[in-house]
Amino acid sequence: MRSSRKADSEMNETDPRVRHAKRLLLLLVNLLLLCASTRTRAQATQDTTNLPAPPPPSRSIEDLNYLAGDASVPAISDSVLSAQGKFRQSLFRKGLALRVVTQMQYAQNTLAAPVAPDDQVYIGQHPFENVMVQPILTSDLRQLHLRRAQLYVGGVWNWVSWNPAGPKTFQLWDLYFYKAWGRDRVQMKAGYISMNLEFVGLFVGGSTATGGQGVYAVLPYEVGMSYFPLTTPAATLRLRGPSHLYLKSAAQRSIDSGGGPEEVARNHTGFRFLPHGDQLLLLNETGFLRDAARDVHETWFRAGYLYNTTKYKNLATGQDESGNYCGYALLDRQLWRTSLEHPDHGVYAGASYMTVPDALNSYSRYYEARFYKEAPLERRPTDLLSFVASHTGYSRLATNSLVARGKTVWRSGSTLTGSYALHVSSGNFLGVGMTYLYGPAITPRVPNALNFLASWTTYF
Repeated sequence: MRSSRKADSEMNETDPRVRHAKRLLLLLVNLLLLCASTRTRAQATQDTTNLPAPPPPSRSIEDLNYLAGDASVPAISDSVLSAQGKFRQSLFRKGLALRVVTQMQYAQNTLAAPVAPDDQVYIGQHPFENVMVQPILTSDLRQLHLRRAQLYVGGVWNWVSWNPAGPKTFQLWDLYFYKAWGRDRVQMKAGYISMNLEFVGLFVGGSTATGGQGVYAVLPYEVGMSYFPLTTPAATLRLRGPSHLYLKSAAQRSIDSGGGPEEVARNHTGFRFLPHGDQLLLLNETGFLRDAARDVHETWFRAGYLYNTTKYKNLATGQDESGNYCGYALLDRQLWRTSLEHPDHGVYAGASYMTVPDALNSYSRYYEARFYKEAPLERRPTDLLSFVASHTGYSRLATNSLVARGKTVWRSGSTLTGSYALHVSSGNFLGVGMTYLYGPAITPRVPNALNFLASWTTYF
């Protein structure tokens, strides 16, 4: 497949859809660069996922936190290093902030003895470990007299004990310029971006510190969307409309059609702009986001569509073809609140649906139902208790092909996960849980599993 990419790419240049997509990308980048050159006197606001309040009269160190994504990151004040300390304040006076995020994860099946490392086919079949270190430097660009602007630079060292669950890498994570206008009603980013924090909203509870992803919620990544720890060149534009509506679009260079390990093998540093054969991915999402208040419950609905012009192997014909896509719809709704002082505290329910073409992907359908409670204990206002059930349909073409070659398969997989995210202390989060896996891997047809999960995340 890899040897035919050059000829496929040359033929792809004549595809009207590819030429049209490239013209759209060029137009969007030029528009964003033109907008970025203008200045505004408005001030950045406090929350990246809420409709903005009137701007504060002075800059805040929280303006240097991650902004304008579908997931939130704990406040800089919620760090091991104090936001009021000499180190942080000396950087802040120059419009800078430096954070380091570390995480350790562990998973192991409790229903059977571990298999040999080379025989594992799912996370936890052999004891699984993951260690991540992520330094992040941000600047509010006050030296350029910009407001509502940010330069965001991040790197990552990611190590996993089983590479298919990785990848193992030491590379660039994010490098982009952010600018907003009209009290954050128009927001744009341009540079190298990991899109899993920007689109879809996979994190239960909406936070990177306490939210987990469905075990097999990988369909957007199959279609080429970049995800941590991978990054690609991209430009995003988010519009916040009236009545809590929003619309956002992005043009992104696709990750390698072979997945994360192949992407890292061809792009070790993450800086490579356009590896041969990786083409354009277009992302569009629309949604309704109403935050919790004393008189209303929180509601977040989003639906989107990803279209990729990169060549993928057709499982039916064996030929490479473009046109891979992913459609998705997700809904999270606060059922009732448990605190008038903190309207976001309470019980939530959510559901997800995703679909991709069977002929171009091994995982073809994804369904998820979730129930979670923010602040499950009154004296622990930042903990999260969650229960997540998921079902993944495996491609019939992929499984039939495996059966024809004499292999055993699962036709689908289901999971049930219960977890508790504990805010141990400032900047420290512990997550523990159990996941039952029915059909843990496509092939071979290994027994079901009950995985113990644990993670420790620290924000410095």
